[in-house]
Amino acid sequence: MRNFIITVDGKQYEVGVEEVGETASPVIAEAPAAVSPAAKPAPAGKGTKVLSPFPGLIKNLLVANGASVKKDQPILVLEAMKMDNDITAPCDGTVTFNVAKGANVESDAILAIIG
Repeated sequence: MRNFIITVDGKQYEVGVEEVGETASPVIAEAPAAVSPAAKPAPAGKGTKVLSPFPGLIKNLLVANGASVKKDQPILVLEAMKMDNDITAPCDGTVTFNVAKGANVESDAILAIIG
């Protein structure tokens, strides 16, 4: 099962997609649920951006949105190629997440802002 965040008519939903074979088509595994406010994009340019080093799945957020963090403190876990990778804060500050647990991200996606 893979989780995705989709936007329909300006409203975001989190859905699970299950692969059932080589020629599988997506199947919605759960009813769409509104994405939490923590998943809303942070304003760009206000603080230090934390970028995704590679494509992957946000497996876990290790601190709360709005928490104070120290430089090199792990803030989230990014799964890529079946390996968990700790993403750390590049500086001291307050974290504002730009992603939600279960979201798929591309390389250089803004994961959080440390301000």
